Amino acid sequence: MSLHNLALIENWPVPTAAAGVVRADGTVLGTHGPTTHRFPLASVTKPLAAYAALVAYEEGAIELDEPAGPPGSTVRHLLAHTSGLAFDEHRVTAPPGERRLYSNAGFEQLGDHIAKATEIPFAEYLHQAVLEPLGMNSTALEGSPAKDGVSTVADLLLFAAEVQIPRLLDPRTVAEAMTVQYPGTKGVLRGYGHQNPNDWGLGFEIRDSKSPHWTGSSSSPRTFGHFGQSGTFLWVDPTAGAACVVLTDRAFGPWAVEAWPPFTDAVLAEL
Repeated sequence: MSLHNLALIENWPVPTAAAGVVRADGTVLGTHGPTTHRFPLASVTKPLAAYAALVAYEEGAIELDEPAGPPGSTVRHLLAHTSGLAFDEHRVTAPPGERRLYSNAGFEQLGDHIAKATEIPFAEYLHQAVLEPLGMNSTALEGSPAKDGVSTVADLLLFAAEVQIPRLLDPRTVAEAMTVQYPGTKGVLRGYGHQNPNDWGLGFEIRDSKSPHWTGSSSSPRTFGHFGQSGTFLWVDPTAGAACVVLTDRAFGPWAVEAWPPFTDAVLAEL
């Protein structure tokens, strides 16, 4: 089958866009646009970095509840955006575990922590732990583990299949990553305002009952994923049994807030 509604990206006010949908078993249900074009991922880098962190955890290089980041914070706090670090500065603005403060700085400290523990630069560790085994040959981390990934729709569909039926990790580890960490924590979902609760797993945002949201009105509460300020997103809807990747080259803004939810609803309707 091919998903005709993926062609809705043609109507978006963006120079370039590509999209794809993949089932858990790796079957690509449809793609549209240049799937081998390399796009900056912005924060869609974070799920890839988080997956590498979970590999490091399973390899015994780190523990989820060992100290990392600011005083009192752990690897788990950094992954769940509850370390108390500011958004883009390495300064503490709240005690660990108190508020969901979405933090690029937290992912940068996570990358440094893993690099020290493994004695491998984080970009190289991500390559060895995740990208190479999945055959993501067009993907690279070119700087911050929070936002400097570059990839293609074709590569991210490989990752989206892996997250649904893990081969690199124990399925229980991935289930933990999709489970709300520090339940009841409120905070700001960037671009969408205050959310109470603002639920996150380990490196993945969990949809739950958030409103407004970047996924669709028909997306299940179990949906998890990430969007990026470069106009990119990846969601996995376990209820629908599929994942969707969309990459564009126009910065996130009102156009995306308007275009993304109906697109997701149209894709889900076709599934």
